[in-house]
Amino acid sequence: MAAHVAVLVSGSGTNLQSLLDHPVTGPWIAVVVADRPGIAALDRARAAGVPAVVVDWSEHPDREAFGRAIHEVLLEHSIEYVALAGFMRILPGELVRSFEGRILNTHPALLPSFPGAHSVRETLAWGAKVSGATVHLVDDQVDHGPIVLQEAVAVEAEDDEESLHRRIKETEHRLYPEALRLLVEGRLKVEGRRVHVLDGNGDPP
Repeated sequence: MAAHVAVLVSGSGTNLQSLLDHPVTGPWIAVVVADRPGIAALDRARAAGVPAVVVDWSEHPDREAFGRAIHEVLLEHSIEYVALAGFMRILPGELVRSFEGRILNTHPALLPSFPGAHSVRETLAWGAKVSGATVHLVDDQVDHGPIVLQEAVAVEAEDDEESLHRRIKETEHRLYPEALRLLVEGRLKVEGRRVHVLDGNGDPP
């Protein structure tokens, strides 16, 4: 199955790398879009021979204009699906609606607990015993859409933010390519907030 996927990035790009390295999802990545220049994720894309485009947040007057600029890039590359990989901007509703049900995000916590940009730090500050990774469909709220895949990661007594985040990333790197594969293969059935994973025949396994 062929697909055209865009990956949106803001930083080092380790989740991007997991998608690029995966034998199924790697060939689907048609473009990588960054919200600022000079980040390592752009180097990862170029090293893989994938077009890398910067849509600089600072050059746009508001979120809507920024979203329109990204949408233009997606249209130019005939994009069907979007994967947010450490993308630290909130997409405008118009863009989300244009790709409704076709945008994935990965988050370093067990949603709905600890949404937002500092989830690992907040997990430790709260004294939680379990964290994890969540891959979810994107809607018009932050870290809110229906959950596709989720896996727990134990919080160890000696953990700091760096060590816990490192183990969560290892889990994200396994879950994210699998979630993207299921989405592109049409194996996700969404009923309200519940996402059912179908077998290859379109039936629940």
